[in-house]
Formats: sequence, C-alpha cells, structure tokens
Amino acid sequence: MAEHTTAEQVPANRESGPALPLRTGMWSLLRRDLSIALRERGSLAQPVLFFIVVVTLFPLSVAPDPVLLRSAGPGIIWVAALLATMLALDSMFRPDFDDGTLEQIALSPHPLSMLVLAKAVAHWLVSSVPLIVVSPLLGMLMQLPGDAISILVLALFLGTPALSLVGAVGVGLTVGIRRNGMLLSLLVLPLYVPALIFGSGAVQASLVSLDPAPHLLLLAAFSLFSLAVCPLAAALAVRISLN
Repeated sequence: MAEHTTAEQVPANRESGPALPLRTGMWSLLRRDLSIALRERGSLAQPVLFFIVVVTLFPLSVAPDPVLLRSAGPGIIWVAALLATMLALDSMFRPDFDDGTLEQIALSPHPLSMLVLAKAVAHWLVSSVPLIVVSPLLGMLMQLPGDAISILVLALFLGTPALSLVGAVGVGLTVGIRRNGMLLSLLVLPLYVPALIFGSGAVQASLVSLDPAPHLLLLAAFSLFSLAVCPLAAALAVRISLN
C-alpha cells in the first residue's frame, strides 16, 4: 500500500468486519482526500495558478481597451476556469487506482455512488473553491463592474460543482488508460458547454442591465441534475474500469 493510504482511511470492505455508517465512511474518504491534497501543495496550486496566468495573459495580448476587456472578460474567465478544473481531474481516481485503493473502495458495502460523490466534493473543494476566491481580482483585471463581479462569483459557485461531478464520470471511464488526457478532454469538454453558456451569460446579462436570474437558475439546475445523475454514472464507470 502506498504511503498516502492506510486501512483506517478508507471505508471497510466486505471482508474486514463491520463497516462504518455511510455518513462516517463518506466523511472519512473526504477527509482523507483533502489531507492528501494539502500534503501535495504543488499539485494543489496548479489549477489556481493556471487560472490566474490564462486570464492575465489575455489583456497583454490585445489592446488595453476597457470595453473590449469587459465584453470578453466573462467568457475568458469561465473558459479558464473550465480548463483549470480539468487539470486536477485525473487525480480524483488515478492514485487510488494505481495503488489498489480504488478497488477497496468499490468493494465497500456502502453504495459506490455515494463514495464517488465524496471524492467529487473533495475535488471541488481543492480545485474550484480557490478559483472562486481569486475570481473577484481577475474580474477587476478584466474591467468588470462590482455588480458583474458579484454575479461572476455566484455563477462560479453554482456552476463549478457540476464540473467536478461531470468530470468524475469522464475520469471513471478513462482511469484505466495510461496517458488519458486527450481522451478525457474529448469526453468532458462537450459536457461542460451548458455551464460555460449559462455562467458567462449571467455575467453578460448583468453587464447590459438585464436580469441574470434566469441564467443563474439554469446553472443551478444543471448542477442539481449533475448531482442526481453523475455519481451513479461515475460509479458505473469506475466498475467498468476495474473489470
């Protein structure tokens, strides 16, 4: 067993005696993934640094026109957020697959979909929450007004959970494939389009003094739909990869 995993840190399997309650098992798995991410600070910083670099490079590549930056800013920030989130997707299951822990998790008496949900929550906390925190600064860099920055933060908060949930399905399907980056991108990026459209659309609506609520509601609905469907699909994908 690799150093980052111990028998106490994963839910008990069917052969190791009484299992932990589902809530305790999910919390144990979530806490384990977060502690691993905090120890690997280099990997933890990659998504947010990528997010900052991509957004800050755009003003340097075009004329410093506030109107242009303001109109293009929401789309640029959202595209950068999608790509930054994808950087950490493979780490959701890859280390556990390589050292056999993922198979132990699949053998747990708990529903695999709920354990996958715990790992997706850990991914969201590690990869997306830092993006949400720094997004106001990048919104100011793109000349967005205060109201639009508030909508941007809210849209990222509502939409990024869907990115982790949808990404879990793609990672589950490709975790058994070495050098799966291109295949993972082809699987996941088309499914990210609704979040991109509704998220950037909410900020654009705020910029032209329209009501952003319809876009935000659709974004929240997309995340809720992902919450209902993706853990089940990701659990099935993991089982397929393990067989």
